[in-house]
Amino acid sequence: MLQIRKSEERGVADHGWLNSHHTFSFGHYFDAEHTGFGPLLVINEDRVKAGQGFGTHGHSDMEIISYVLDGALEHKDSMGTGSVLHYGDVQRMSAGSGVRHSEFNHSAAAPVHFLQIWIKPNVTGIPPSYEEKHFTVAQKQEQLRLIASADGRDNSVLIHQDASIYAAILNGGEPLRHTLADGRNAYVHVIRGRVSVNGVELNGGDAVKVTAENAVVLANAEAAEVLLFDLPY
Repeated sequence: MLQIRKSEERGVADHGWLNSHHTFSFGHYFDAEHTGFGPLLVINEDRVKAGQGFGTHGHSDMEIISYVLDGALEHKDSMGTGSVLHYGDVQRMSAGSGVRHSEFNHSAAAPVHFLQIWIKPNVTGIPPSYEEKHFTVAQKQEQLRLIASADGRDNSVLIHQDASIYAAILNGGEPLRHTLADGRNAYVHVIRGRVSVNGVELNGGDAVKVTAENAVVLANAEAAEVLLFDLPY
């Protein structure tokens, strides 16, 4: 079964310095039909103006993943970690027992565009930790590249949940098939471009919940970039 989530149906928060589109309920935006999908709780598409950002704030017991689409995202946290992320970089912060951090647009001239993803962990109270990896265009071209997993396999970032996240850049190649094991669902978020998911055409910002299916098939792509989440029920 497929449940489509169109881009224009997402929640919108425009704070001037920040324009954010919320796939799931977040902050002041609440939609009872979209409060998460399994352990996947948040996909926010954020655009932050030059020199602006999120001041220091706290989190606990959450896996927070940043996927940069354009520009430069500066991260600092109470663990002493500091870095600037660009396109292709994937950052994972396990908030665990508690961490404080800030996220700012590193540029004084250009905006930064990124996805912020929250996943509920399957363990609580662990020491907070941080990790980042870079994935090239070639690694994602016409293939599903694992970028996050429960065991850090294939040089993916490690998340504390029985979930896997794949990224793909697709443009007219052969269809890609991702098999779903028993007891698994999938969520596909189209970052940009156009692609069909199990025969349903989606555009940038659109997404789909995939339940009671044995596979996800991505086909007929045009300049598409996609995230696929393999999730427990």
